[in-house]
Amino acid sequence: MGVVYDSALPRICPRCRKPQGKCRCAQQIAAATRPAGDGFVRVRREVRNGKPVTVVLGLPLRADALATFASTLKQACGSGGTAEDGAIEIQGDHRDRVVAELKKAGHEVKLAGG
Repeated sequence: MGVVYDSALPRICPRCRKPQGKCRCAQQIAAATRPAGDGFVRVRREVRNGKPVTVVLGLPLRADALATFASTLKQACGSGGTAEDGAIEIQGDHRDRVVAELKKAGHEVKLAGG
């Protein structure tokens, strides 16, 4: 059995037994969990700096799977984009093509916004 408490040592993570400053357990758990939602994927069009952007919200995928699916959508649309903070952003107004790809992947889709 290791040290339970020592005032000279920093806090120790109970999972990996590393000091809290070097522990990455919380990040690994957050990356592995699927976000909770209402079961619908929302696709909306936004205008940023005068240019349209198609935003996909509510996909029940982990961060790594979201990035992979984002590249699939970008290839289908022939456009650039990114996957950040649980959302996929595709440059341009590609709502119809994105909705078709999402339905083909088995997701329930709602158009949102303008």
